[in-house]
Amino acid sequence: MTPSLDTIASNHDSGQRLARAWILTAVAALLASGLFVLLIIASRAPVVGELFPLQNFFHLAIVVHVDFSVLVWFGAIAAALWSLNTREGMARTGWLALGLVLIGSVLLSIAPFHPGEAIMSNYVPVLDNGWFTAGLLVFATGLVIAALRQMLIPLPVDLNDPARAVGRFGIQSAAIIIVLSAGALLWSWLAVPEFLAGPSYYEVLFWGGGHILQFAWVQLMLVAWLWLAAASGVRIALRPKWLLLLLLANFLPAFLGVWAYLQFEVGSPAHRNFFVWLMAAGGGLAAGPIGLALLHGAWRHGRESDVSIPAVPAEPLAGPLRAGLVWSVVLFGVGGMLGFFIEASNTIVPAHYHGCIVAITLAFMVLTLHLSPQLGLGRAGPRITRAVAWTYGTGQLLHIAGLAWSGGHGVQRKTAGAAQGLEGMAQVAGMSAMALGGLIAIVGGVLFLVAFGRAFVGRDRLPERPLTSGGVGA
Repeated sequence: MTPSLDTIASNHDSGQRLARAWILTAVAALLASGLFVLLIIASRAPVVGELFPLQNFFHLAIVVHVDFSVLVWFGAIAAALWSLNTREGMARTGWLALGLVLIGSVLLSIAPFHPGEAIMSNYVPVLDNGWFTAGLLVFATGLVIAALRQMLIPLPVDLNDPARAVGRFGIQSAAIIIVLSAGALLWSWLAVPEFLAGPSYYEVLFWGGGHILQFAWVQLMLVAWLWLAAASGVRIALRPKWLLLLLLANFLPAFLGVWAYLQFEVGSPAHRNFFVWLMAAGGGLAAGPIGLALLHGAWRHGRESDVSIPAVPAEPLAGPLRAGLVWSVVLFGVGGMLGFFIEASNTIVPAHYHGCIVAITLAFMVLTLHLSPQLGLGRAGPRITRAVAWTYGTGQLLHIAGLAWSGGHGVQRKTAGAAQGLEGMAQVAGMSAMALGGLIAIVGGVLFLVAFGRAFVGRDRLPERPLTSGGVGA
């Protein structure tokens, strides 16, 4: 049996308005990320590139593109779910958090137009200038305030109603992880060795908190998976109590991260290696079993449909939502498995974490299209929603496969152009597949923005349904 993920039982208007604003902010972050891709291309173009104020604008813009497409996008989706999962109250605090995130995002977008060094540190790439530092600080403050608001006025998690408790616990525990991650970042800032500077400094600064943060994104992805399963009629053979235990298994490693700060000196090999171990040991504890159960449920749903057994429920986007769910699970599974093949600093490393990141992105994309009409933003059409899932999913899978293949043939990570050393046919083929997959995935991202835009202006508007995530069967 799988749970009802009705995490929005209160249905108060203030929470829905705030959630709607966060959803718009999240989509705007993806749009901004895409605009920076265009600026990156233009900065390398003949004649046009000379118009850009800084010679290294290409590298500066890449940093902001990555931070908008991951940090701001993920954070805004998290805050939208928190807004739907709180009791009525502290409305001004909620809007303050949103305002700070917006101000921080504007400062981040201004940063590439000012001098600074682009540092591709893990988890949070940075620009070493005042605009970026101020933007990141203001953004993080807003996100932490949103998380604290969720912690202070949450909807109750009633263990006597485990079906409803699953979704609420997943969303609320993600807020706690975000706060723990912020605390780890502050601890690192206070304890980072004084002799470190530049890339080494930022690597140590974000290492512990960045690892802890990933458990929050995965926790919300698992909630999104179960929510999409509920909406698309996929039934899984895990009882709600087992799902709660699995979500708890993804939650507890964040506290082990805090324990590491008590045991090891920040920046020491032991501190660094502990977080590598923590991610390897804890990253798939919940996602693996839940993902396999969902794939089995989706496969069983298809077989039942072949013999005309009625599906549950009558959701207009059921098929497209199910496609997005399956692709997200597959991408996360492939990314997770590639982690076991990492032996050196080659392109298998980005293939591993890229697979996990894009899986979260796709789950959030499809969940956004599902929630939009229930928040008064209109409904995307089934055809374009399905196209988003398949185009983005296939493109990213090809992109990841190309990176993994290339890494297996010696192509190093964080290199470009001639520095990649593409001498053999296997290396060229792998990186060509990577590039083609990336282009297809970009088309999928554009389709998502088009789908959301059409829904927003009402072109694809269908009859609205109550604000609920439905049931995932029994």
